[in-house]
Amino acid sequence: MKICVYGAGAIGGYFGARLARCGHDVTLIARGPHLEAMRKNGLRLIGADDDFTVHPLCTDDPAEAGPQDYVIVTLKAHSVPAVAERMKPLLGPDTAVVPAVNGVPWWYFHKLEGPWEGTRVETVDPGGAQWTHIGPERVIGCVVYPAAEVIEPGVVRHIALDRVPLGELDGTRSERAQALSKALIEAGVKAPVRPRIRDDVWIKLWGNCAFNPVSVLTGGTLGEIAHDPATRAVVRAMMVEAQAIGEKLGARFPIDVERRIEGAAEVGDHKSSTLQDFERGRPMEIDALVAAVAELGRLVDIPTPTIDMIYALVRQRARTAGCYPG
Repeated sequence: MKICVYGAGAIGGYFGARLARCGHDVTLIARGPHLEAMRKNGLRLIGADDDFTVHPLCTDDPAEAGPQDYVIVTLKAHSVPAVAERMKPLLGPDTAVVPAVNGVPWWYFHKLEGPWEGTRVETVDPGGAQWTHIGPERVIGCVVYPAAEVIEPGVVRHIALDRVPLGELDGTRSERAQALSKALIEAGVKAPVRPRIRDDVWIKLWGNCAFNPVSVLTGGTLGEIAHDPATRAVVRAMMVEAQAIGEKLGARFPIDVERRIEGAAEVGDHKSSTLQDFERGRPMEIDALVAAVAELGRLVDIPTPTIDMIYALVRQRARTAGCYPG
């Protein structure tokens, strides 16, 4: 099976290393010192139970890899539109694309029955770049839960979690989705094929759209935010607004908002990925996580006053720190 990981940093390296170890023909698209280290020494993955090195094709040129069976996109959400056209050499007639990207997916309204079918989410796909150059018909939906980090060029450490739900946008159990699921499971990743992948998207997005921006504004960990009555009230208000939007779009939430907040509290003294990016001076995914939710709210005519306020504050903070990609 030919599999390209486009954006082989922490999460992409995690996927790529595990799949390559299982014998798949893996290509890693990366750049900078991380790419050079992988070309020279291979990609090393360190986990709680294993430590191994693989030597897949590593390049910054998609044309070097050619058409693939699957392209797993593991870039930050704001980076994908600019490179969507560059992915064309990877896309054969039957290539499936798996956007393993945080936030509201650009493909959300493809094959979503109802009045908004085919709507494009401008916040995460300005000008429809991904819709045009990748095409929603190629997409297998995906929600990424593993946490990983690049601890030095060419070396990725898997920190926690190994669950990656997959799903066709029309809810079918296609051969391509099941084949990818099998490959990931054999590689040590829990990758069930889900009939309602948008529900899974909302469960992760539900917490991220609230806890992540509030963590940047306060510097607090998930536990600190959830246990402080004042900040807990803010994230709760944001999550109530987000849930109303998701339900208007047909999503189902299997737990209530208090249980979801308690789930974050149980994580304890963990900094959100957005806060970690802020502290390291990296561009943050606040548009995909927050502004895109507000865009969906406007689409379905549900007010988002708390989300709008927190977005305005965190965007200003990101701009001041040089961490807002726009």
